[in-house]
Amino acid sequence: MEVKIGVQHTPRELVLESAQTPAEVEQAVTEAMAKDSVLSLTDEKGRKVIIPIAKVAYVEIAESTNRPFGFTTR
Repeated sequence: MEVKIGVQHTPRELVLESAQTPAEVEQAVTEAMAKDSVLSLTDEKGRKVIIPIAKVAYVEIAESTNRPFGFTTR
């Protein structure tokens, strides 16, 4: 699953592929907002991303799409 995180005062967003479900990511964001703490997510390779929730502008949660490869027609 793909997670995009917009950080305030930063022109680029953080994008990570997570093995967590959309519900788990949403719960982590909601808990961090309720506690006014940090948002901590882990990507598919085991790397952690930790962001102070006060600096998060938005979180976009999307299912990963399989990209076609090779020569395909639409």
